[in-house]
Amino acid sequence: MFKNKVAMEVVSIERRGNAKFEDIKDLVSGARGRLVYEQGDPDVGIWSAGITIGLINDVPTCDELLKTLEKEVEEIVGGLNKVVVGARAKL
Repeated sequence: MFKNKVAMEVVSIERRGNAKFEDIKDLVSGARGRLVYEQGDPDVGIWSAGITIGLINDVPTCDELLKTLEKEVEEIVGGLNKVVVGARAKL
């Protein structure tokens, strides 16, 4: 789970002891989690985040992202020619 206000509230309730699902069900409901994506507010509900979230270093604009992807693809494709030529030279 992503560590946000709702997740921390759930942890707080659970740490008090003897917590039952009824104590947190409104906080962890799927409907509330869906609002995170619909409204774009990461604190409105519980949502899962994988290990790769730790690899995010920046949040570029769409324009910056596409330009970076295009540049990197051009570099990779340009480098493939060297691999193919080098492989044929060994034959």
